[in-house]
Amino acid sequence: MKKILFVLSLLAGIYVTYAQEESTDEPKEGWTTAGNISLLFNQSAFNAEWLGGGTSNIAGNLAVSYDFNYLKDDWTWDNKILVDYGLTKVKDDDFTKKTNDRLEFNSLLGKKASGNWYYSAFMNFKTQIAKGYAYGEDEFGNEIRTEITHFFSPAYLQFGPGMLWKKSDNLKVNIAPATARLIFVDKDFTLPDDAYFGVEEGKSSRFEFGASLSAYAKFDVMTNVSMENILNLYSNYLEDPQNVDIDYTMNLVMKINKYLSTNLTFQAIYDDNAIAAFQIREMFGLGINYGF
Repeated sequence: MKKILFVLSLLAGIYVTYAQEESTDEPKEGWTTAGNISLLFNQSAFNAEWLGGGTSNIAGNLAVSYDFNYLKDDWTWDNKILVDYGLTKVKDDDFTKKTNDRLEFNSLLGKKASGNWYYSAFMNFKTQIAKGYAYGEDEFGNEIRTEITHFFSPAYLQFGPGMLWKKSDNLKVNIAPATARLIFVDKDFTLPDDAYFGVEEGKSSRFEFGASLSAYAKFDVMTNVSMENILNLYSNYLEDPQNVDIDYTMNLVMKINKYLSTNLTFQAIYDDNAIAAFQIREMFGLGINYGF
């Protein structure tokens, strides 16, 4: 119930805020493209005489997004590529650690039905770029790491027909009640009598069938402050349909000038195949941005 209220409050807040900022510009036919590269940087340093405690560290996050959309008569086709990768280095730690790793492609095709509604078909693919590790200590107290993930392990592929409500490129919701979902993993990571991202021991994939909802909203909160919201929900009809997977990301950009901004990113994930609890990620720092 708490998860449902969380999602409903997000959708309501996004819609109300966007409605106040809605643009009257007519969409243009043909291809439109837009992209952005941002580098988020934060750092803390303490000298040997600092008595308040603390450990020097440095962190960076590179994010790339690219949209290529097509509009012609009753047809709309939206495509988005997302790349997000971050590292942090803490003084005296043996390893530089990953803070974020995401590679995602979304494609959404729609044919107008009536008003802002479209018959739709969608495809979503996401995985990670680099290896992921679990960290611990050996018998001598030295830090060690064990590889637990890498490219295409895990990887998720979703596709299916549905209905799209699209007000503009910056406000849309797609509902797909018959969604196929495949989870791919490296079978060498699976453990006896255990599941690896829901995939059984000795297998490299898992098939699910359920319902999905995706929503996207981007708007200006105030002058030089923009907010992007990305929400994805999925329920597996075949197993525990009440355990809805949630992936919500909010990107808040406070523009300083053409190239500099202060960026805040918040992400909440719930996937009981990975862990039966919310995964929370938050980053705040100075961003260097380039649009193309």
